[in-house]
Amino acid sequence: MSKIESEIMKKHRMSAIVLAVAGMVFTGPAIAAGWLDTLKGLFGGTEQDSAPATTSGLSEIDVSRGLKEALSMGAQKAIALLGQNGGFLNDAQVRIPMPGALSTIEKVLRQTGQSQIADEFIATMNSAAEQAVPQAASIMGEAVKNMSVQDAAGILSGPEDAATRYFRDHTQDSLTTAMLPIVQQATGKVGLTASYKQLIDSAGGMLGGLVDMQSLDIDQYVTQKSLDGLFLKIAAEEKNIRANPAARTTELLKKVFEAAKP
Repeated sequence: MSKIESEIMKKHRMSAIVLAVAGMVFTGPAIAAGWLDTLKGLFGGTEQDSAPATTSGLSEIDVSRGLKEALSMGAQKAIALLGQNGGFLNDAQVRIPMPGALSTIEKVLRQTGQSQIADEFIATMNSAAEQAVPQAASIMGEAVKNMSVQDAAGILSGPEDAATRYFRDHTQDSLTTAMLPIVQQATGKVGLTASYKQLIDSAGGMLGGLVDMQSLDIDQYVTQKSLDGLFLKIAAEEKNIRANPAARTTELLKKVFEAAKP
């Protein structure tokens, strides 16, 4: 290998390191490590640097890389927030409530001094969600990696939740398929089945014909609510990056979103 080739390779490695560190700023080393491993090579410059410049002076490739950076940062932070203990349970915005089909049971339990049973059931559902959400990282990382230049341009010029919509459109089905088994495992670990049985037993004869227990899939319910909470947080992060210059922690993000101003 010639000296020139060696220098070029060193420069590429340094570029990758700088981008990895930029991602860590948003999430801290613990959560960032796994996510950045998933996104390895994402911003490695697979597109040609000689792409034509837009009217803002940025090339289409700059815009694409900037949007990918913003998407990954927003998803990282959302997953970090929700994937920790209390991430769902202690956040009123995403806290998973009692399924509507069981609302009558919850009401009666609370009226009869058995609120603890209802609270424990709700806590176990939220704990299962907190364990399942980190599984979204690899799927979202792949969606970012596969985003085209045209996708990026549409997101940049779109509404404040355009990136979140992109994520939902491209990952909803895959996330449901991937997270449902994790939720099922998690509900077993946190004792949701036992808590559910206690809930029903405590309700005794109050059920009557009000609830179709056969059609009530708690695991599916928790999975859907987990995804709803995840997309809600990603939307909040996207809005922050678009509206708040301080949230744009790299020069590329600053340039891309400044150029996007009307």
